[in-house]
Amino acid sequence: MTSQKTYTEACGNFDKIYDEAISSREPIVVTREGAESVSVIPTAELNSIMETAYLFESPENAARLLAAIERAKARTFKPQTVDDLRQEFGLGKEE
Repeated sequence: MTSQKTYTEACGNFDKIYDEAISSREPIVVTREGAESVSVIPTAELNSIMETAYLFESPENAARLLAAIERAKARTFKPQTVDDLRQEFGLGKEE
């Protein structure tokens, strides 16, 4: 659940807002009267969101990713080890 703080609260308690964002992994929305709001979000979460958006920019890649998710949910393929995959694709051992 996204938390919301006022600009005044954020200025006076940024250390707590920082800790809350890190521990909850959720954005903290900071509002200011008459201005656009901003969010405090852990950098790792932001990077993940940006990477996901990048991967879904291509319609072809998005379709492949969604199909892979559906296959994973359906559990139609048995899990394979890295060694099994290397053998299947004719790759040598990792050195």
